[in-house]
Amino acid sequence: MLWLALVLFSALAIALLRGGRFGNLADIRLRLWWLLPLGFAMQAIAEYLLPGEWSRTIGVALVLASFLPLIILVIANRERTGMWLAGLGVLMNFSVILINGGMPVLGEAVEVAAGFRPGAALPDSIRHIPMTASTRLTFLADVIPIPFFGRGSVISLGDVFLAVGLGQFLETELRRPVRWFRRGTRVEGGSATR
Repeated sequence: MLWLALVLFSALAIALLRGGRFGNLADIRLRLWWLLPLGFAMQAIAEYLLPGEWSRTIGVALVLASFLPLIILVIANRERTGMWLAGLGVLMNFSVILINGGMPVLGEAVEVAAGFRPGAALPDSIRHIPMTASTRLTFLADVIPIPFFGRGSVISLGDVFLAVGLGQFLETELRRPVRWFRRGTRVEGGSATR
């Protein structure tokens, strides 16, 4: 997920260069925001299950279930800039994992991401599986290599949409006009309003 952190850092830097305010981060309000850590926690739990065929089945089911809170979060905040793109990315990843029983990863892309080291290993993860001739929706699988100092990543088209959507959201939030009053502050009119 280093690549996603780099995308968000780039969006932050671009927003600040375009006149955004770092202080706006404190004012970001999302409806049902707690669904985001819930979804990530479900995925983290799935990654740390004991090895074995039964745990792989449970792990993949947990990963698939973790997409539900993320989709609800996107729908609840759909009017915010970038949320539809992020939601489309989440749906793409959900679809390919559901149909294949895991996220297929192209072996050649892993080698490219690892700096052309032959025999580079696929990600050791419950949700990742090697891409084969029987893989469906291959264009949504992890096929895009991102080399990064010998520890690259392989991402999917859904990851790209998710990153662009989150980047747009962050950049828009940082470039909002200055808020003079804190949210929820009660304001009374002056003498001219009486």
